[in-house]
Amino acid sequence: MAAKRTLPEIITQLTAHYGRPQPPVTTDPFELILLENVAYLVSDERRAEAFKLLTESVGTRPHEILAATNDMLLRVARLGGMQPERRAARLRELALIAMNDFEGDVTVALQLPLRKAKRALRKFPSIGEPGAEKILLFTRTYPALALDSNGLRALLRLGFGEEKKNYTATYRSVQEAIGEQLVDDYDWLIGAHFLLRQHGKELCKTNRPLCEKCPVRKSCVYFSNR
Repeated sequence: MAAKRTLPEIITQLTAHYGRPQPPVTTDPFELILLENVAYLVSDERRAEAFKLLTESVGTRPHEILAATNDMLLRVARLGGMQPERRAARLRELALIAMNDFEGDVTVALQLPLRKAKRALRKFPSIGEPGAEKILLFTRTYPALALDSNGLRALLRLGFGEEKKNYTATYRSVQEAIGEQLVDDYDWLIGAHFLLRQHGKELCKTNRPLCEKCPVRKSCVYFSNR
């Protein structure tokens, strides 16, 4: 049987294994939305390169993206991987939403009550509840442990929450399970997000997880049941 550890203990173990993660690339809400959409199925390094090219060649303000030529946006989108035409059009769509719904300033969404802030951010394509929570976390607006699919999988295997019929229900199950164990500190929460994501990508993979190398395997329900 796995030796149950608290979430702070697990994060401490992951920090010792991976080291302290780097801070977010940006803490601007619209730039975080652009970062999600600028690339598809590429490495973090490639995504960062595409975002840097967007920043330097076009700009990251909604009016700058709308003023850019199709060739400029396609150049960025091609660096970001497959379906460049679709993603170049997506960048314009994001800018239009920012202009039409937020008068060009998405930071106004951060001033809303939590439920309304999430709803406002979810107006943007590809931003679901986890994505909205990540924006609120990285902008230090709301202290929640936002999780991507990698972090969610790692916590499920460690025994936090249950696999449900759909992703949204599973996500909420894990959030309920970890709720009382969160540290009320933005640096800790942001670090935990990145560490769990890295752990899910490198060791706690969907297929053939590398359990023998896992620093928290003694606390893992999945490992103990293998």
